[in-house]
Amino acid sequence: MNRVEQIKAEKDGLDVGPEIATFAREGWEAIPEGDVQRLKWHGVFLRDPTPGLFMIRIRITSGITNAAQLRTIADISRRQGGAILDVTTRQQIQLRWLTIETVPGIREALEAVGLTTLQTGMDNIRNVVGCPVAGITPQELFDASPAARAFTAAFVGNRAFTNLPRKFNVTITGCKENCTHAESQDIALTPALRDGTSGFNVAVGGKLGSGGYRIASPLDAFVAPDEAVEVCSQIAFIFRDHGPRDARNRSRLAFLIEDWGVEKFRLELERRLGRRLPGAGEDARLAKATDHIGIFREKTEGLNYVGLKTPVGRLTADELAEVARLSEVYGTGEVRLTPGQNVIIPHVPDRWIGDLTEEPLLEALRYDPSEVMRGLVACTGTDFCNLALIDAKGHAMAVARDLEGRLPGLKPVTIHWSGCPAGCGNHHVATIGLQGTRVKVDGEIVEAVNIFVGGKSGPGARVAEPIMQNVPVSELPPVLEALARFYPRRARS
Repeated sequence: MNRVEQIKAEKDGLDVGPEIATFAREGWEAIPEGDVQRLKWHGVFLRDPTPGLFMIRIRITSGITNAAQLRTIADISRRQGGAILDVTTRQQIQLRWLTIETVPGIREALEAVGLTTLQTGMDNIRNVVGCPVAGITPQELFDASPAARAFTAAFVGNRAFTNLPRKFNVTITGCKENCTHAESQDIALTPALRDGTSGFNVAVGGKLGSGGYRIASPLDAFVAPDEAVEVCSQIAFIFRDHGPRDARNRSRLAFLIEDWGVEKFRLELERRLGRRLPGAGEDARLAKATDHIGIFREKTEGLNYVGLKTPVGRLTADELAEVARLSEVYGTGEVRLTPGQNVIIPHVPDRWIGDLTEEPLLEALRYDPSEVMRGLVACTGTDFCNLALIDAKGHAMAVARDLEGRLPGLKPVTIHWSGCPAGCGNHHVATIGLQGTRVKVDGEIVEAVNIFVGGKSGPGARVAEPIMQNVPVSELPPVLEALARFYPRRARS
């Protein structure tokens, strides 16, 4: 039994909750090591690069939030968190620079506006990813956000789901434009039509970390929206009961699927459901993908949503508070977060679009970024992550600024940075993917990357191809310039 399994066997992660107040009184150094890990079940993470300081990860299902919630997050960050926060590739927000003494009050403040941090880390079902413009975009088969919320309500705080072999990623989407990287998820419910009925096709066993990108296996099953919670729950329970637990790097659902095969897995799912599942429907997704950056028409005549590029997902508290204010001035107070680490202000009437685009914040968070900046994604990096090998966000921004000057007329390209093999920057699904490493140059250890090209999710998903290793970050701009000119054309050929 590995150390994490021992920790879980000794005490459920949720059971550390009542002890957080004690930790706040006694200080971070008094927290037992096992409880340091269990705090992750409550979304509270002690980070080695910032000794004594914690990160809090906030669950935001499908990225759908509002001004009151964002204003609360911004206020916490400004007063107690160094005024820096991050939007993640799972549509969540991470608060930084927090002391354990502030954690009880922060959790109370978040809960007061309907937010939770529960089960956002370790061996839990992570934030359920969905289309960030669900319910308002004309480019959807149906609004899947109710199913995502219902599934979230089923597992958050439920001990039946708190002892999985490893983390578990889920997307539930009705969007036709492939905006959630469905093929990299442990469970992917994507829009489909069967006999004139709208529902989901099901794929299982996708992943990015633990050995690289594995494209999720189609289960040849069609699920109605009102069946989504039961089906997703039973898949999670199969993983809980049969998933490998010996080696952490081989404990994802993908390895159970490879061991069992899709047919055995489907039969076990049907046994637990007590019924046969109909075969897959017609995939309703389009060939293209979108990032929802720009100005787009909503279903309701006269309304628009405005997607703003948030460079590498990093925001200041003041910027987040301004997003909240603009959402109230020009919309209805609703805000959406995307899997590309960006923000969306929906429900903007035609007559106010011009005024919104003139707001000073939109100089920093642009609705019309360069193609280099538009497709830029980066994980946390060495600033705050225990696993990262490079300063992913810092290097991503510096290199992107350089490439903007080199490639002013660049065609659409995605450049994703992951600070380590865990793949939190989704580098395996990008046109150009960069995975952090370190290499010795002239006797000195320097930050470097391994380079991958041609990755893709959605219909026709492809695993990115590794083409270069150990490229020092200082030498990247001319290398990426050449790749950016060639590989986008190759990928379309």
